[in-house]
Amino acid sequence: MSVVHGEQVRSLEEHVEVGRSMNWWGMILFISSEALIFANLIAAYLYLEVRGLQIKNGLWLLPSGEHLDWKFPLINTAFLLASSFPAIIARKGIVKGNKNQLIAGLAGAIILGLVFLGGQVYEYFNLYTADHFTMQTKAFGSAFFTLTGFHGLHVTIGIIFLTICLIRAIRGDFTAKKHFAVEAAEMYWHFVDIVWIIVFSTVYLLPLLMIKG
Repeated sequence: MSVVHGEQVRSLEEHVEVGRSMNWWGMILFISSEALIFANLIAAYLYLEVRGLQIKNGLWLLPSGEHLDWKFPLINTAFLLASSFPAIIARKGIVKGNKNQLIAGLAGAIILGLVFLGGQVYEYFNLYTADHFTMQTKAFGSAFFTLTGFHGLHVTIGIIFLTICLIRAIRGDFTAKKHFAVEAAEMYWHFVDIVWIIVFSTVYLLPLLMIKG
């Protein structure tokens, strides 16, 4: 009987290890709720753009008469997407109990995230100084700065999240078996990256297709 009971307990323990924790599902639920907000903002942006073009062609032009430049944002996008790799490296490091790899990966993700934010601030500054493009510039300005700024806010939150994990990693709070905060930070960071691909395609690339059309 004791052998059978021992096998049952072992089987149950293996099942628990394979299954996802409540914290993991909670993070998925949180990310899903954030994704819905972005979906609504993107839908509103597209609605205003299509409606504007129907009313007056060229509504989505800058005050200078030009379209948004997509080349610099594309370079900036590369930095943000590249930041996912050190985040993955960080998580894989702590899974193996490698504290140095964890710290290096978190630091790399933070640095690349800060580069992206700096690039976004630089773009905003240029749009304001060169084109006098602000949130008050018709529906285009309001929609553009709301959507891209809201994403920038999420990048900022992600960087804070990663920084807290970095501080805790330096203190030695994480182990190979206890590091959910690192996994959660990685999940959130990947979400931020994926959302930006959609935002970038909608704001910068879609108008190019509309011009050709």
